[in-house]
Amino acid sequence: MLDIKDIMKIIPHRSPFLLVDRIEEMEEGKRIVGKKCVTYNEPFFAGHFPQEPVMPGVLIIEALAQTGAVCALSAEEYQGKIAFLGGVNKAKFRGKVVPGDVLSLEVEMIKVKGPVGVAKGTAKVDGKMVASAEITFMIG
Repeated sequence: MLDIKDIMKIIPHRSPFLLVDRIEEMEEGKRIVGKKCVTYNEPFFAGHFPQEPVMPGVLIIEALAQTGAVCALSAEEYQGKIAFLGGVNKAKFRGKVVPGDVLSLEVEMIKVKGPVGVAKGTAKVDGKMVASAEITFMIG
């Protein structure tokens, strides 16, 4: 549905910190499914961990937040703005993300009131949940 060029028109993140490669499904302002193709060339693998590369959990949460930002900022009233991370609750990690994995990032808006919202995100690899969190965001 959206490729990397489309995503970069919506959110300000750039390499090496852009953590969503494409959007496959989206209901503007409500729900979104994105993908992150994890490669061995990711800069964080140099130090996390050289002998057993694992994507840091905090970056999985960031990938969910960026995917949610694409959804929120696609709504007409928020186009051209920036979404800021306001908080993370109920984060759980259930599996490793390693080079070669395709991370499926699913985010659903729970509530949005003005410029503040809460979303529920899940990250999966091959249909298996590897992480989940509730993300609070602010649009400014």
